[in-house]
Formats: sequence, structure tokens, C-alpha cells
Amino acid sequence: MDGDYVIGGVFNIHYYMHTVKHNYVTVPEPLRCTGSINTRQLRFSRAMIFAIEEINNSTELLPGIKLGYHIYDACSSVPVAVHVAFQLLNGLDPGFYTGDNCSQSGMVMAVVGDSESTSSISISRIIGPFNIPQVSYFANCACLSDKQQYPNFFRTIPSDLFRSDALAKLVKHFGWTWIGAVRSDSDYGNNGMASFLDAARKEGICVEYSESFYRTHPRSRIQKVADVIRRSTAMVVVAFTSSAEQMILLEELSLEPFPPRQWIGSEWVTDPDILRFSFCAGAIGFGIQKSVIPGLRDFLLDLSPSKVAASPVLTEFWEDAFNCRLGKSETFVFMFNIREAPTVVSLWSLCDGTEDIKTLQSPYTDTSQLRITNMVYKAVYAIAHAIHKALCQQTNSTTQCDKFARIESKELKKVNFSRNGYDVSFDANSDPVARFDLVNWQKSESGSIKLVTVGQYDASLPVGQKFQINRNLTWVGGGTQVPVSVCTDSCPPGTRKVLQQGKPICCYDCILCPEGEISNATDSSDCFPCLKEFWPNVKRDTCLPKPVEFLSYNEVLGIILAAFSVGGACLVIITVAVFYRHRTSPIVRANNSELSFLLLFSLTLCFLCSLTFIGEPSEWSCMLRHTAFGITFVLCMSCVLGKTIVVLMAFKATLPGSNMMKWFGPPQQRMTVMSFTLIQVLICTIWLVLSPPFPMKNLTIYKERIILECALGSPIGFWTVLGYIGLLAVFCFVLAVLARKLPDNFNEAKLITFSMLIFCAVWITFIPAYLSSPGKFTVAVEIFAILASSFGLILCIFAPKCFIILFKPEKNTKKYLMNKD
Repeated sequence: MDGDYVIGGVFNIHYYMHTVKHNYVTVPEPLRCTGSINTRQLRFSRAMIFAIEEINNSTELLPGIKLGYHIYDACSSVPVAVHVAFQLLNGLDPGFYTGDNCSQSGMVMAVVGDSESTSSISISRIIGPFNIPQVSYFANCACLSDKQQYPNFFRTIPSDLFRSDALAKLVKHFGWTWIGAVRSDSDYGNNGMASFLDAARKEGICVEYSESFYRTHPRSRIQKVADVIRRSTAMVVVAFTSSAEQMILLEELSLEPFPPRQWIGSEWVTDPDILRFSFCAGAIGFGIQKSVIPGLRDFLLDLSPSKVAASPVLTEFWEDAFNCRLGKSETFVFMFNIREAPTVVSLWSLCDGTEDIKTLQSPYTDTSQLRITNMVYKAVYAIAHAIHKALCQQTNSTTQCDKFARIESKELKKVNFSRNGYDVSFDANSDPVARFDLVNWQKSESGSIKLVTVGQYDASLPVGQKFQINRNLTWVGGGTQVPVSVCTDSCPPGTRKVLQQGKPICCYDCILCPEGEISNATDSSDCFPCLKEFWPNVKRDTCLPKPVEFLSYNEVLGIILAAFSVGGACLVIITVAVFYRHRTSPIVRANNSELSFLLLFSLTLCFLCSLTFIGEPSEWSCMLRHTAFGITFVLCMSCVLGKTIVVLMAFKATLPGSNMMKWFGPPQQRMTVMSFTLIQVLICTIWLVLSPPFPMKNLTIYKERIILECALGSPIGFWTVLGYIGLLAVFCFVLAVLARKLPDNFNEAKLITFSMLIFCAVWITFIPAYLSSPGKFTVAVEIFAILASSFGLILCIFAPKCFIILFKPEKNTKKYLMNKD
């Protein structure tokens, strides 16, 4: 249609270009489109006509100016698109204007199209140098945002850079880290997939395979891509393809059964022609926002036979839709079998005028999901507003427009208007604000697939608010559970990821955290150690306080040792009672009763001091247990040493002229015991003053528990105390050995010798046992040594005497004691 200003339109109304083999002898045939009609693209072209007629009927936009249009079919072919670009530049007028004010009639002022990025690139490179603006409604390759290469290119559909980012966030949102990727082998598919893969890597998503194909590739190439999808382990397939490529791929996949796949799509998810592939139910993707264009449906359905007959494209659409021919009926002869007679079949019947387009179920008449159609509508209005800004001026209440001005690209950059509730403007890259609907393929009750909007993506919103889901989704196979698509199941807390050699980072093994370390997050890449006083639980996903261990009265070992300690003390008390009851008997008096009672008192303290080693160590108990042990045992050894000296002195005193007992009487005996004991008291005092024992949490013996024990403070102090006791014991043992053969019916030196043998044996074995025993068993060894040596003393020294006192009273006489063997 002619007009004062002509807008060019490029649509892919047919699917294929007719290809011929050139013989270089005859003139090549003109380029022409073939194949069936893409009724959706036909609707796009009709929407352009509708918008232009709406503008021409407007009194506010371009008053007095008539817009015309030249619409071409590029049939998804770059050669045809290039041919169309030259036709748009040349115009259709046969002559030239010679006047000063040249009319712009017949000259294309701007171009709406193309729907494919590769074709749009070709058109832009041709018409760009002539400063003719191009506004695409469907070319969403991010490469077209490069203003240095495409300065006059605009579009009403958002760049795929935003869609790629949205798809990556969508995949990450549902926890899919192992995906397959297919793309159109075109500028749209390659650039879109490259942007998506870059965004996916940033989100930690791995790609099992990435395959490309184009509609003109041989079927073997399509089969290869289909086989890769069938054999893959990735449950999710991201398809950055055009509708034509996606349809070819799905047709190939439908030939053989294959495992269910969750499809994630680009713009093809909103193409109603692809909804017939029911095995893609559950597919999701970002499509252009759904819109409403008032009056468009009535315009599309307003097709009378005269209008249809006047347009070859509409005629072809009408005949395909109703399976009739506008004109003469044709008959063809088909040879079904060469052995049989030919069969005559009438393929077409004449259209009788009863065809009603309102009853037709076709993408052409379906206006329930107007998405790309609205992009065409907005592109036409954007050009009209740019022309209006360049031509028209507001004077008083009227608008005057100059028909002889040209539109330039800079006018389109200033466009900012609203139409039917939708804003139209362009940013610095000549792109609109990116807004998408999240579309889900859901099965209706009738079993057919319908498009359901379940969320939105708005790039103009702040980070974290761009992506929203507001309805339940249906997944592959009609399920309600989100499918799982991972190379390896998530590593639970308590394990860490170890990458599998030669595979992507999403493929890993789950290794249990090492001893003493935990991981408290899923898919942790590393484990970290617990604090010193904590230890992992069995699952190694949390740190728990280590159990504190010490020799307690509540455990069996502590109870046994405490019982022996109290029992030993009671045994000493009984012995004291027996000796006190028979204190005047010869056997008691003959063995220095004063030192005997002092020895029994010290033994009582020895038995009871072992109780200080049981229980939770504290600052006072640590100082008390070692010092009490050291002092009481020295007191005990001093008494034994005094008794041994008394035995020796007593027998020396029987020799004629000897006065030895005068020098070692009771006062000297007391002084000796006190002196030896005071030396130990002095050693303990120095130890306590300089570096006393203290409670300590031992974290080195056991990794999984804490041993609460008494640190020695100064090891020198401890071993000095122990060494002093050992020195006295050795001295006693030597003197007792010297006195063991003295003549007497009852020689106490023999008993002391045995007791010192036991004492020394116990404490000599104590040293290696003490040094090698772990934890609370160190304390148990020390208690055992105390009890064993104490029992050795009381049983060897006092048990024989008590036996005679209680059971052999006939031997408890002075006469018996004085008799010699």
C-alpha cells in the first residue's frame, strides 16, 4: 500500500527458500519462497497492516499523513533477506522527481523486521549505511546491541543477554547443576548459548554436552543431536533454538521413544505450533509478556473472498486452511502400483463461499497469547512516533506536519510513549527494558497442552527481585515434583566434595570428613577442624563438647579403689584397737608401742590420702593429694626406720658394756621421725610455692575426649618427693636386712624386711606404669601403688602380731619372747 511515508516489513511467511542448481548456462531463476505457510508469521504481517491502518485513522498521531507499507517474505533465508533489503532500498517507483520538494512516496523510511537475528544482521549491514532505521520485533541476539556495527538497528524485543541471565538463574533456582544444551547454528543460537553458558558457569552449572544444528543441515546431523540427547544423563535440556529448528529436532526425537527430559526453552516455548509435541509437557522458558491488542482479532477475521483473492499469500493461506481452491478444480493422476490401472484422484475442490474463518483453529486466528505480535505492533508505533517527532509541530490546538522531511535514527532514540498499557522506549543500545513471562506447558483436562504464565522476570528491578514465581509449575510427565538433574547427588553434611578426574566440577565423589573435622553444609568443598575442646559427632556434621573424663566415684574403678582405701583404713583402726586393748601385753611392749601407734596412725593417713586422688581435680585437691601422699608416706617410712633402728639398738644394747639405747631412747626416736618428716614438709612447701600442681585439661592423650587431671607443676618437685620416700625405703630395707638374723623368738626386723621388699617392688614397678598409663589410669596406678604398699606394711608388720594376740595368746608371754632358738 502506498502512502506519504512507506514502512518496510520483513516476515518469514514461508518456511523454506526454493533452491535450484545453477548450471551457469541459463539465467538463474528469481529467488522465491516455498513450503507451507507459517500462519503465525502471517499474523505478524497482518498485525503490521492493522497498526498502520490504526495510525492512518488517528487524529492525534501523524494527522494528515498517510503511512504505506511494503511487506516482503524472507522465508527464513539469508539470501532472500539480502534480496529483500536491496528491494527496500531501490523502491518501486519507475521514475525520478525533478521538483524541489520531492515527495517521499514510495521511499522506505524505516523497516520492521526481520524475525531472525542472522537475517536482521544482513539487512542492517545493507540499509544501515543509508541511515534507514530498522526495528526488529523478534531478533534478540545480544550481538545486535553493538552500536558500532549496527548504529541504525532497534528492536522492541529484549536482548538475549537478559534472557540468558534469566535462564541461568532459573536453572540455578531449581538446583539443576547438570544440563544438556542445544542451539541453532546461527547468530541467534550461537550468541545466545554463549551468553547462557557464561552466566551458567558463574552460577556453578555444568554442561554435559552442547550441540548445534540448523534447519538446512542434512538429517544425519539432526539424528546425531537427537542421539546425544537420548544417551545423555542430564535430565534438563536447555534449547536456544528458533521455532523452526526446535520443531525439526522434536520431530526427530518423536520417531523413537527416549527417556523423559525437562525442556528449558528460549522464545520457542511460546510458539503454538510446537505445542503439539505432548512429550514436551512441563517445558518452561521465558517468553515475551502476553498482551492484548484491541480490535486485532476482528481485523484478522475480516477476510472476505475478494480480499483473499486479491492477495496471493492470503489465497495460499485460505486454500491450505480449508483444503479448497479459489478457482478451477485440478485433477492429478497418481500411479500407486505399476501393475494396476492408474488411480485418478481429485486433490482440490472449489471453494464454495461457505468457508468461515471464525471456525478455523489456527495460530493465525489464535489471539489468546499475543506476545511477538505485540512486538510488531509496538515497532510500527515506534516508527510512527519517530516520524511524528520529525515532521509535526504543535501550534495552538492543532498539529501541523511537513510531508517532505526525512526520519533519522536519532528520532527513534527519543521515542518514549505508552500504548495499550505498554511502555515503549529504547536504551543506549537501542534495546527495550527486558521483561519476560515465565511460561509453563501444562496439560489441560482435555489432554491438550496450554501455555500458562507462572512467573515474571523484570531486569529493571533491583537484584534479588528480578525473578519471581507466583504459580505452581507442572514438570516433565505432568509431575508436581521438581525433577533432579545433577551429575552427582549432593554431598550431605559430614562429607566433602572431591572432583572426579577429567570431569566437570559438578561431577565429584563424597568423602567422609577426616577424624576431628566436620562440614555442616551440603556440597561442602572442604572440612574444617573443631575447636580443641570439641569433637565431631558420628555424622561429622557438628562439633560437640568433648566429654570430660577423670577418675570418679561413680565408676566401677573409682568405687573399687575407694572401697579398698576405706577398707585399709578400717583395718588399721581395728589393728589400733587390738593393740590398744592389749597394750600391756609383752608382744606390744616388746615392739616399741609408741612407734607402732605412730606407724598405725601414718598408715591410716596413707590409706585415706588415696581418696584425694578420686573425684574431679580442683586446685586444692591437686595440691593436697601429692603433698599429703608425700608427707604421710615419709611419716610412715620414718616410723618403720625408727623401729628398725630400735631393733638394732636393742640387740646391740645386750652386749656387755654397751650403752647404745641411752643414745636412741624414746626422745631420740621421736626426734628422728620428726626430722625425716620435716624434710619432706620442707620439700613439699618449696614445691607448692614455686610451681604447685594444678588441674589441667589434657587434650593430647585422647583426641575425642578431655582428660581432667592434675598437672605436676614442677616435675622436679614430684620426683624429689617420690625419691625421698624411696631413699628412706631403701635405708629401711638395708637396716632390716642387717637385723633379720638377730637371735630372738620374735624378730620384727624380718617382718620389716618383707614389708620393705613389697614396698620397693611396688614403687619400682610404679614408675614405668605411671609413665605409660593414659588418662585417668595414671591416677589409678598411683592409688594402687599407695594402697599396695600400705597393705604390704600393715600385713607384714602388724598382721603376725595381731594373729598371736588374738589366736595364740600362749605365745604372748615374756617367757616365750625371751626364749632363744
